[in-house]
Amino acid sequence: MRHAFIERATLETQIKVSIDLDGTGKASLDTGVPFFEHMLDQIARHGLVDLDIKANGDTHIDDHHTVEDIGITLGMALKEAVGDKKGIQRYGHAYVPLDEALSRVVIDLSGRPGLVFNADFTKGAIGSFDTELVYEFFQGFVNHAQVTLHIDCLRGHNAHHQAETIFKAFGRALRMALANDERMAGVLPSTKGAL
Repeated sequence: MRHAFIERATLETQIKVSIDLDGTGKASLDTGVPFFEHMLDQIARHGLVDLDIKANGDTHIDDHHTVEDIGITLGMALKEAVGDKKGIQRYGHAYVPLDEALSRVVIDLSGRPGLVFNADFTKGAIGSFDTELVYEFFQGFVNHAQVTLHIDCLRGHNAHHQAETIFKAFGRALRMALANDERMAGVLPSTKGAL
């Protein structure tokens, strides 16, 4: 029941995103940005959401537009798939290590976009992937999913490990926030009566 399909096209990118919030962690990814696909796979696997993402972007310029626009489109898809939010946990958090690296992610499916991002990557690029694009992906995502997201890479000296802990922790935090609580069945998790 909690699934969505969103298409978004601009002069720079054409993106198709399908998401199933009650999936098993399967991902089908074709973005033209291999390292980023590795990161999106972490979201699916650790978030237990099924993702199908196809992107055709101006990667001959660089990966910026493709990565940012996937964040935007994934945010739109999440917002649609989560529906009225009745009965969900709403909040989620996770600490995830990978060898020497450790990240913490906290999410609130609040209906309000907000990103606090603290990650001092030790390298400017992981292969050909610009580490600045991690921020751009999450900024696009929160603006269109309308969630509050705090991301802190607490330590690490391998940039690949740093990025991977962020995406894994995001998947785990999202999984917690999306989980249904039987005690909240039919109830919106807000005293304001709106999210």
